[in-house]
Amino acid sequence: MRAWKTAAVGSAAALAATALVILGQPASAALTSNWYASAPYVMPEDNSPPDVAAVMDATGQKAFQLAFILDSGGCTPSWDGNSPISTDTAAGAVISTIRGKGGDVSVSIGGYGGTKLGQTCGTPAATASAYQQVITKYGLHAIDFDLEEPEYENDAAVNNELGAAQILQRNNPGLYVSVTMPATAAGTGWFGTQLLDKAKGLAFTPDNFSIMPFDGGFNGAADQISAAENFHGLLMSHLGWDSTFAYAHEGVSLMNGRSDTGEYFRQADFQSVLSYATGHGLARFTFWSVNRDRQCNPPDNNGQTSGVCSSVTQNPWDFTKFSTQFAGATPPTTPPTTAPPTSQPPGGTCTAAAWSATTAYNGGAIVSYNGHKWHAKWWTYGDTPGGPAGVWADDGTC
Repeated sequence: MRAWKTAAVGSAAALAATALVILGQPASAALTSNWYASAPYVMPEDNSPPDVAAVMDATGQKAFQLAFILDSGGCTPSWDGNSPISTDTAAGAVISTIRGKGGDVSVSIGGYGGTKLGQTCGTPAATASAYQQVITKYGLHAIDFDLEEPEYENDAAVNNELGAAQILQRNNPGLYVSVTMPATAAGTGWFGTQLLDKAKGLAFTPDNFSIMPFDGGFNGAADQISAAENFHGLLMSHLGWDSTFAYAHEGVSLMNGRSDTGEYFRQADFQSVLSYATGHGLARFTFWSVNRDRQCNPPDNNGQTSGVCSSVTQNPWDFTKFSTQFAGATPPTTPPTTAPPTSQPPGGTCTAAAWSATTAYNGGAIVSYNGHKWHAKWWTYGDTPGGPAGVWADDGTC
């Protein structure tokens, strides 16, 4: 993920005044693994942190992936590489807020940029010891190893990270562990397959290996789904897994709106990838990031990518609601800006129920819309018949 660092606003600091997390606090009750698998990324101390309580209320999302733990020097785990977790209060306050509303967090290490602990801690045991400080302080039930450049291309550093993940998995029974890596059209590149080979050599099996199908010449959902299928093949060929086991340990981590390289991923793309993920039993569906899950001003942000808004037209937290659906929950609904038609054009003879923007439809569902009969190809919510998502097949006039 790209950090897209900007000056943080005061929301996290304000929360710190009312809620602190201290070393050795009792752990909160763990959520089910599907919630950790759905947790979208949030920077709690940078990129204009959102009000997580408001996001939870608006979307029904319960879990968030807080990013990133880096080294501030001497194998010292720190938020964004500059706020040691030993003295942190801001991120701890965000965690307390989420847990106070019945949710929980996973913490992500690494990301794009900064110095990673795997590069500096020297051994898998030393790297694991640094991360254990984070797990212990926040009473974590989940952790994500987001392995990106330049660490991703450093064999010794990757060995430290994967070895640390295996140690943490063993020493913290029930800990949910995800490993996230860059994607290519082939699924992942040479360094990614080397990572898989190293995991096999260690006999290390995380809850999932996830790819990030963006910033690599991807053109919407079709390319992302193709990459996920190719990665599925790599999981089988490099790890010796059968197809069912591979899907059950595979994930995707998307980017909402405009990517760093100018790709665009809109709500319809998220819906298509979500349908693929749920239809194939993938283990994880997440995205970068909730900080960006709001509309820019102007909406297209003058064709630029931002760390604090999506650069596409959207309602607040549109993309987070797909995470909620992957977890198996139904997001709260709000009335559409423009109400959908409740009747057919004059002269229409449609007998099927009119399509509604606030109804979830299963595959095969029949509706009428603008004088035509339509059937749903797969599960859908909020996708207009004839719209860009391609969910609805036009069965002709009625």
